[in-house]
Amino acid sequence: MPRAVSDYRTLSFDCYGTLIDWETGIEVELGPWAARHELEFEAVLASFGQVETQVQQESPQMRYPQVLAEAIRRIGRGLGIEVGDEEAKEFGGSVGGWPPFPDSAQALKELKARFRLAILSNVDRRSFALSSEKLGVEFDLVVTAEDVGSYKPDQRNFLALFDGLESIGAERFSLLHVAQSLFHDHEPALALGLETVWIDRRAARGGSGATPPPPITVTPTWTFPSMAAFAAAVDGR
Repeated sequence: MPRAVSDYRTLSFDCYGTLIDWETGIEVELGPWAARHELEFEAVLASFGQVETQVQQESPQMRYPQVLAEAIRRIGRGLGIEVGDEEAKEFGGSVGGWPPFPDSAQALKELKARFRLAILSNVDRRSFALSSEKLGVEFDLVVTAEDVGSYKPDQRNFLALFDGLESIGAERFSLLHVAQSLFHDHEPALALGLETVWIDRRAARGGSGATPPPPITVTPTWTFPSMAAFAAAVDGR
């Protein structure tokens, strides 16, 4: 029997896909490219999810803008389409322009009144700093892939999060992880004994979009369709 959410003291969040609408951000950047080459965007998005993960696993020290640039080059090569250096660089530098979900800032503000808030993100410090400005709260702890030298679902990222808890006066026992990706977040978090909240942003569309499906069946502790629904449940609304 899981504890009540109110029993926790710290919430850790994935950012992209959970708080920042990365699929819309990716579509703004790659949608015109896909249309020029008569590609169906959902197929491009699925290909992105697979290729991005391959690049991250092959080059865990690579900063996220370079991961994005290499991912679009590989997608292009797989389709027989040449992607120029400027196109790749522009996509790689686009993270800071990706929009937040409409409910993220208000939900975080409400949750901040009750919990310490941490970020565990698969990006670099600079990209996250640009996104953080759009989220409207100060996070107590930020751990990025750049800090760790690996990308989720590598458990080292979660272990680095655990190591950082002491610096904000928090304990692992009081930590609840909140994320959209079953692959990047829920599978490794649950394997390490964390309870999790699934923000199922694709509930109305189905499929896994820009995120690969998990290799095993994953059952999060709680599921909500949005951050607004999660914050309301915490508040008893």
